Parts: sequence; C-alpha cells; structure tokens
Amino acid sequence: MSLPPESGPLLDAASPAPEPLPSTDEATRVPLRIEDWLTVVVMALLALITFANVLVRYFTDQSFAWTEEFSVFLMIVLSLVAGSAAVARDRHIRIEYFAEAGSMARRRRLAQFGALMVALLFGLIAVLSTRLVWDDIEFGETSPGIGVPQWWYTVWLPVLSTAIALRALGLFARRGRQAGAPGDADDADREGGAA
Repeated sequence: MSLPPESGPLLDAASPAPEPLPSTDEATRVPLRIEDWLTVVVMALLALITFANVLVRYFTDQSFAWTEEFSVFLMIVLSLVAGSAAVARDRHIRIEYFAEAGSMARRRRLAQFGALMVALLFGLIAVLSTRLVWDDIEFGETSPGIGVPQWWYTVWLPVLSTAIALRALGLFARRGRQAGAPGDADDADREGGAA
C-alpha cells in the first residue's frame, strides 16, 4: 500500500525527533504559570483520590464516602482554572471561519469584542455566585455527601469567575494595544481600497 505524495515524509526510529513548537504565550502581568500549576495540582489530587478509592474498594469492598463529592468539586475547579488559562492565551472557543477572516484590524476588533463578552459573562457569574455563597452561609447549607458547609465548595465559583473576567480584560487591553501597532494603517488602506 502506498501513501499519497502529499502526506509528507515518513519518519522511522532512526529519524531525528521533530523540533518542539515554540511557546506562543503572550506576556501577561500575572504569570500564566499560576493556572498551569493549579491545573497540575488539581489533576494530581484527582488522580490520588481516585487511586486511593479504587484500592480501598478492591481490598475492603467499601469506598470513601467523600471521594465523589470532592472529585466533582475538583473537576469544576479544574474547568474554571483551565478556562482562565484559555482566555488568557486567547484559546477560547470561536468560529475560526469568522475569527480568522479579514484584515488584521478586523481580527483584533473581533478578539476585543470576544474578550469583552467573556469578561461580562464571567463578571455576571461572579456577582450571582457571590449571592449563592451568601445564601449557603446564611442558611447553613451542608454538602449532601459528607455534611461540610456547602460554602466551602461554592466560594471558589466567584473567585475563579473573577479571575477569568480579569484575564479577559487583560486580553482586551493587550488586543487594544496591538490595534495601534504598525501595520494597521496598511490593513486600513487595504480595507478602504477594497470598499
């Protein structure tokens, strides 16, 4: 069986490994390492908790009561921390056909609009979830699995939502600074000439 010619050269065990892609992270005021390390720590905790629960179930036919509740909490934290990193790196979901079409000035404006909408959404989530935390404290809600105060879990939603909103505002500002960069005048001239 032969491969089509456009598939590129085949590598074998003797071929050198391809060069790793360079890091494309933009400089931010708050280092992106925070989200990266939080992701590592949360993933490690999830793996350890799950592994410990599997061992206990295997050897004793019982399980830790708290593992499911705590694992769900850690997965939510992981999602929000990864969302913060995605927003800061401008890797959030978008329709590439529209986001990557047009001039650089148009792409920057769309990136700014997207960042502003993300900041607005997560700012709203932070405000509303603060009310949820207050209700959990005021009414003495406890978690269903192990009976700890529910606000121990819910307090992280406004904190991490605020972090995402701030990362989105930082992205908005960075894209705004790029709007005055050289080359935008060329884009504007091309847009004006095409109209």
